[in-house]
This record gives sequence, structure tokens and C-alpha cells, in this order.
Amino acid sequence: MALAENEGGARNRASLPRWVTATLKTIGSIAVTMLGLVFITFIIGRVMPIDPVLAIVGERASQSTYDAVFLQLGLDKPVIVQFAYYVWDVLHGDFGMSLLNARPVSEDIARVFPATLELATLGVFFGIVLGVPLGVVAAVRKGSWIDQVARVVALVGYSMPIFWLGLMGLLIFYGMLGWVGGPGRVSIFYEDIVPSVTGMILVDSLLDRNWTVLKDAFSHIVLPASLLGYYSLAYISRMTRSFMLEQLSAEYITTARVKGMSEWDVVWKHAFRNIRVQLITVIALSYAGLLEGSVLTEIIFSWPGIGSYITTALLSADMNAVLGGTVVVGLVFILLNILSDLLYKVFDPRAK
Repeated sequence: MALAENEGGARNRASLPRWVTATLKTIGSIAVTMLGLVFITFIIGRVMPIDPVLAIVGERASQSTYDAVFLQLGLDKPVIVQFAYYVWDVLHGDFGMSLLNARPVSEDIARVFPATLELATLGVFFGIVLGVPLGVVAAVRKGSWIDQVARVVALVGYSMPIFWLGLMGLLIFYGMLGWVGGPGRVSIFYEDIVPSVTGMILVDSLLDRNWTVLKDAFSHIVLPASLLGYYSLAYISRMTRSFMLEQLSAEYITTARVKGMSEWDVVWKHAFRNIRVQLITVIALSYAGLLEGSVLTEIIFSWPGIGSYITTALLSADMNAVLGGTVVVGLVFILLNILSDLLYKVFDPRAK
């Protein structure tokens, strides 16, 4: 009878549409990954040499006040119970209250994350538009001066400290030449003029048709976005060149050239078409890296994004804000991986 039940269960699973099975696997993978991420952030918050009660009440508070806050935070309960409460709160979008401003951390993240999203999106756009063609041309003209320039650009992009480039950029293009705006997202006399719809100043000023604020906001974002785009360009161009060299040495490329196919078709319709799936992974990783790793850029340019928010919270021992920001950044990584998997199936039918 047990064998019959197992066979019946197997038939039921086999009868499910493939897309349903794939969806359930994806949801399960996301759930397990998020649970692991939340667990790691929770443990980090517990092992940090910071007393959350003292961070709230201060060192001069009485013992009775300390004990009351200790009980209010649930720190008297077993760790596993605290973790269960933490998971429950995170599932409801509750990361606790910020110790710096006594506001919900979720509201602070919703306020600062669009600034990082806008900066990283423009940066990776620069990296794609310039890095992909540069990598392709460097591979096609291997050993030429263009190839040498592309390799030097990638090398400098990897080796130059971004804080130094940021300071030099501000000194030259803002302080000396006046070509770009200074630190911040917009000049102080344009703040809060445009209604906040998306939280991204370029999009909001465009929706409001306020061209003056749009021009001013673009002058402020172009320099930090260009710096992030340069690092993205270095990575994308290097990987594109490597992928293209592998394809251009394949036999099908030689066959296409022997048949008299134009070099444009050989490069773009054959070789480049076969590296699109690999480039999706490279671009997704680059984008996620900019969303996570723009801390120094945001600090140098006084950009009110999630990187500077987490850094300020960490220096102030505001662990609720630190852990909340960490979970959000991890969720972004997961979503970008899912998006890249979906794009695989669009550009490569074999992945379906």
C-alpha cells in the first residue's frame, strides 16, 4: 500500500506543469536563501561588542531603566525565541526602530535606497554602453593599439582607489573647472521643490517637468555615476573581451568567414550573440556590486544612499539600521540572480 501511495505521489508531481514546478523550486530557493541571510545578520547583531540597551538609554541611565529596556527588547528570552521574533518582524517588513532618529528602519531604507538605485543604475548604464563595445573591438583588434588602450583602461579601473578618484574628480571638475555640481543630490535651494514620487530625483523632476531641477540634479549625479561607471566599464570590457576571444577562435567563426560573410555579421550576429548569456551574469554581478559597494562614493559625494546610511548607523552602533540595510542589500542580490535566470531563458532557448 505504501508503494502505491508513493507511485501516486510521483504521478501527481509528474502531472504538474513544468513552469509550476520551476516556480515552486524558485520560491523555495528564495525562502531558504533569505532565511540564511536573516540568520547570519541576526548572529552578527548578537556577537557584535555593542550593548543595544546602552545604545538606547546611555551609560548614565539607572539600573531600573536599563532593566526595563532590556525586557522591552526581549533580550531576556532564549536566542532561538529572539530569532523567531526577528524573522516574524522581517517577514512583515519591520526592522525595528532606528536609534539615531527613533523612526522605523523600514521607512529610512525606503527613503535612502532610491538614491543608491538611481546612482548605481546610471553607473552600470555607463559601464554597459562603453564597456561592451570596447571589449568587442579590443577582441576583434587583438594586439592593436585599441586592445592595448582597453587593457590599460581596465587595469587602471581595477587598481585606482575610488576615494582618490572621487576627491580628484571633485577638485578638478567641480572646484577648478565648475563643469559639474558639488556634493549632494541637488543644490540646496532646489531641495524639496519636486514632489517625491519614486524617490529618484531625476525621475521625479522629469515627471514634474521641472527642467531646471532636472539639469541641476544631473550635474550632481554625473560625476559619481561616471566613477562607478568606470569601475563597471573596467570589469565589463575585460570580461567581454575574454568571451569574444573565445568565440572568435571557434571553428564556426572560421567557417562563416570562409563562406564570405561580412565581418560585421561574423562579429555581432554570430560571436556576440553567443556571449549574451555570459554577459547577463557579468552585468548582473556588476550592478549588484554597485548597489552594495558604493559606500565610499556616497560618503565622498555626500550622497544620501543606503551605503552611507549603513555606514553612519554602524559608527553610531545603530544595529537595527545596519541589519535592516544588510537584509535589503542581500534581497537585491537574490532578485538580480532571479532576473538573470529569467533572461537566460529569453536569450538562450536551451535553458528553457
